[in-house]
Amino acid sequence: MARVIFLEDLCKGCLLCTQACSKNIIEQSDKFNKQGYKVVEIKKENLDKCIGCGFCSLICPDSAIIVYKTIKETENV
Repeated sequence: MARVIFLEDLCKGCLLCTQACSKNIIEQSDKFNKQGYKVVEIKKENLDKCIGCGFCSLICPDSAIIVYKTIKETENV
């Protein structure tokens, strides 16, 4: 399971992350940050669709996205 955190105060609403998302689940929200930019979000019903690829974080020019991916335990052979 993956988790994405958007640092809203750093987001400038460029929407590059929406284009980079391989699952097309990142979208512009109705919220504004302190600088007056519309920020991005993943709606609650789509949170489980995130695979933690990190493309959104890599393309963000303001480092406003943090991606956490759960590492699956492997069986010792």
